[in-house]
Amino acid sequence: MTFRLRDARPFDARPIADLVSPYAERRILVSKELINYFEDIQEFIVCEHPNDGRQVVGCGALHVMWDDIAEVRTLAVRQDLLHRGLGSALLEALIARARDLGLRRVFCLTFEVDFFTRHGFHVIEGTPVGQDVYAQMLRSHDDGVREFLDLASVKPNTLGNTRMLLDL
Repeated sequence: MTFRLRDARPFDARPIADLVSPYAERRILVSKELINYFEDIQEFIVCEHPNDGRQVVGCGALHVMWDDIAEVRTLAVRQDLLHRGLGSALLEALIARARDLGLRRVFCLTFEVDFFTRHGFHVIEGTPVGQDVYAQMLRSHDDGVREFLDLASVKPNTLGNTRMLLDL
């Protein structure tokens, strides 16, 4: 099978939401409103299946958090296509995007520790930023940044997740 990665466009927001929905129902990924996918569409890369009407079968986002760090978010592959390398291809594309942006680190909050370890991520404790950056990030209204900061207000969303980091 041939799959193609490309930058997401606004018309991909609904298919991304549909793709993520089963993972959000099982609390593997954070549930988001459709509007959030539209607002963040420029952060996404999608994997499409050209033999299936160019259907979106995978997605992932890179959210810049500070001048040297970004977070991999919403990495998902259609469940019937798991274990075919699509997740790896998406993650590698997101890491390449981080390098192109001049970032030095990529963070993720995940249940898939083995997958991310295979891609060079390592488990961390706490928040890998200094107090000055932490204080600035506290001002963010983004739930993902609040999860990164490990704030008590988002603990129900992050229970059981592992904090991981990749040094570029």
